[in-house]
Amino acid sequence: MRRTVLVAGRVVRQLLRNPRFLVLSVAAPLVIVYLLKIFFDTLPETFDVARYAVPVAAFLVHFLAFLLCAISLVQERTMGTMERMFVNGFRRTEIIAGYVLGFLGLATFQAVAGLAEAIWLFELDYDEETLGMLFVVVWLLAIASVMLGIFISTFARHEGQVFPFVPLIILPSVFLSGLLVEVDELPAWADWLGHAFPLFWANDVIQDVIESGWSFEDVQGSLAVLAAYSVVLLLLASLTLREVE
Repeated sequence: MRRTVLVAGRVVRQLLRNPRFLVLSVAAPLVIVYLLKIFFDTLPETFDVARYAVPVAAFLVHFLAFLLCAISLVQERTMGTMERMFVNGFRRTEIIAGYVLGFLGLATFQAVAGLAEAIWLFELDYDEETLGMLFVVVWLLAIASVMLGIFISTFARHEGQVFPFVPLIILPSVFLSGLLVEVDELPAWADWLGHAFPLFWANDVIQDVIESGWSFEDVQGSLAVLAAYSVVLLLLASLTLREVE
């Protein structure tokens, strides 16, 4: 546990020494949500803004948390930091857990900022229970995104090799998760494939809770899958890390 905390502390110090990275991590989703508001304002009044506002904000957090985490870890590898950790006796689980803890604060802040801006800009009126559940699901999605970034980073030798995973993993989740269209309207194979993306389970919870009369029993299954997604990715990342070193 002590070594995990040491790794987490190092990650936090690295983030604090890179203010441009922090500004990009926080400001980028806020700017995009604002531009989304401008775009939605041009649509007819019959357009269901609530159907898309929070899910799109969740996707932005998902995308940026994945991308920035993956790039940061690849930079750590190219600088030889992970190799030195292995030489000093750090185990794979300690390194991975340390990076997870280190990025946890950033992912949490991204989730809070993105969700708060979407609710404020789009003037969404939800009760406290619904707001709390929306934060939980966006936060879990952000954590899953960090795990996904850690896992993908184990297959990249340099930062440029991270970007091909965006059209391979992140963009398909937009079309197959029910974010743009209901999954029932997709072919059966596409509906099945969409279940492999964390955004699908997050959007499933969001669509349930923004409707009136929801209960925890309605969403607990999707929440459990979203949490399990993070655990599985954490285990896979810890298994593949040493093979790349």
